Amino acid sequence: MSDKVVLIPGDGIGPSISDSVVRVLDAAGAGIDWETRHAGAETLSSHGDTLPEATLEAVRSAGVALKGPITTPVGKGFASVNVRLRKALDLYANLRPVESLPNVKTCHNDVDLVVVRENTEGLYSGIEHEVIPGVVESLKIMTRSACTRICRFAFEYAKRRGRAKVTAVHKANIMKLADGLFLDCFHEVAADYPGIEATDSIVDAACMRLVMNPHQFDVVVMENLYGDILSDLCAGLVGGLGVTPGANIGDRVAVFEAVHGSAPDIAGKNLANPTALLCSSVLMLRHLGKDEVADRVMGAIRRTLSDGIRTRDLGGTASTSEYTEAVVARL
Repeated sequence: MSDKVVLIPGDGIGPSISDSVVRVLDAAGAGIDWETRHAGAETLSSHGDTLPEATLEAVRSAGVALKGPITTPVGKGFASVNVRLRKALDLYANLRPVESLPNVKTCHNDVDLVVVRENTEGLYSGIEHEVIPGVVESLKIMTRSACTRICRFAFEYAKRRGRAKVTAVHKANIMKLADGLFLDCFHEVAADYPGIEATDSIVDAACMRLVMNPHQFDVVVMENLYGDILSDLCAGLVGGLGVTPGANIGDRVAVFEAVHGSAPDIAGKNLANPTALLCSSVLMLRHLGKDEVADRVMGAIRRTLSDGIRTRDLGGTASTSEYTEAVVARL
């Protein structure tokens, strides 16, 4: 039986790398029934909105979506499409596994950690006002319910994936109430998982420790702003956003995505690197309970890179289509 997945190709290189993923997953026998829907800057002219309601309804109905990079029109009053998706579908958990890949040169080898970011509140609530001319106040909203559910998500993920440790990243030494609440919720949840080590780290110290020795971390969980920053920092440990998968997950819906940009300068030139979206599709397969297919696809990606077949952004010469066919050949 096939699983229905909404495919949102996105803008720029999005359609090209989305085609690559469909090619690989179909060749792997993943059993995906793709339903293509649209969102992004290029959708504005055809649908009158960067995130049409029909796209949202399709994602709600299917429960799972795979999304290419999306561009939000700049300077025209449009809200971020990604933020709208998260809010409309209550995708409260941002999941960013970070794992070293063969033949991708970085400062560290054998990095294997997971960043879990709360998606719905914190400073990114966007509640700001001007108190007096020249003085702006921005409110950081933290709630016990949101802090608790993101911490529980992190521990549940660690339990399912056989991870040994979860670390809360915070600034409770300064923001004693807001981050103090997050830290309290973390330790309350940790008590329900005695088999998993629970530690915490102040955010600036965590950044230094990640750069010096990322191997000391396993699963890290944090509020929205810290997660936004540290997830990209961690991506840099393994080669950047072009090789890093991502997912936004709620209780009823999960959207898997490439977290890099739409790269309009190389759109349509057969130069894009589909690795990040391919790795995101592996996360999607695991979410759907297709672990065996996920293992085969991930193995094929790793063997392709090990054999020196890389796109130009990784120092190779392969085109998008050549890289895609190389992965298919190694399934």
